Amino acid sequence: MLKKIISGGQTGVDRAALDVAIELGISHGGWIAKGRITEAGSLPDTYNLKEMSTPSNEARTEQNVIDSDATLIISCGDLTGGSAFTEAMAKKHDRPCLHIDLHVMRGVSAAQKIKSWIVRNGIETLNVAGPRASKAPGIHDDTVRMMKAVYYLFLIEDKRQRQSKAMYPRTVEEAVDRLISEVPLKDKILMAKMDNTELHVLDKTLGRYLRNNYGLKRRGGELMKDCRYRAKNRNLEPDQASTLIIAAFWKQVRETHLPRVVK
Repeated sequence: MLKKIISGGQTGVDRAALDVAIELGISHGGWIAKGRITEAGSLPDTYNLKEMSTPSNEARTEQNVIDSDATLIISCGDLTGGSAFTEAMAKKHDRPCLHIDLHVMRGVSAAQKIKSWIVRNGIETLNVAGPRASKAPGIHDDTVRMMKAVYYLFLIEDKRQRQSKAMYPRTVEEAVDRLISEVPLKDKILMAKMDNTELHVLDKTLGRYLRNNYGLKRRGGELMKDCRYRAKNRNLEPDQASTLIIAAFWKQVRETHLPRVVK
């Protein structure tokens, strides 16, 4: 989902985000103040940033917020100076903004939070900001590790999804077994309490999930063949097959997840 990373090019968090994008082959960019000046000197041309017509860091900060879908701010402590201004600009322009304080959260938990936030907000162009190196020694390397962890979490999820799609259930029993492992416990209990006349309400949720993720759209697939055999209907459609699987799943959870009354 993440297609581009932008920043203001300053040392510290800004530069780390760009370095990760370049290393991992992610498109990068952003705006930098006129003269491409940073606290370490002129920003090298290897970074594809555009110059503002003004030397104002505030102006380029605001423009990067405007040009992105959302802003991630990484810090070591409370937001101050330019980082606080970045957060204010995100609020001004109604852009999603996530602040990760490395003194409070780091490692896999922080990376997972960032990934979930990116997915939840449908972010494709991400603006990354935070303190410069002189204000937070070591934050460049911390940010590099953080951003790489987020990237690898996306890779792991993508691999799992591809493996899942390649291994569709072959029978109704296998489909029910997979649903048992995937559906949250509270939902299984709620479904177990339903009457069979109420199952049709699940078509737009569970039914759609089955059709999209269990290979029911593959008319020649093994699961569709098994559904047709069980229904004794050679012309069974995917929506009818999902209804059949939901009914089989309901029967299973009725046996295993219906609360028992203790006398």
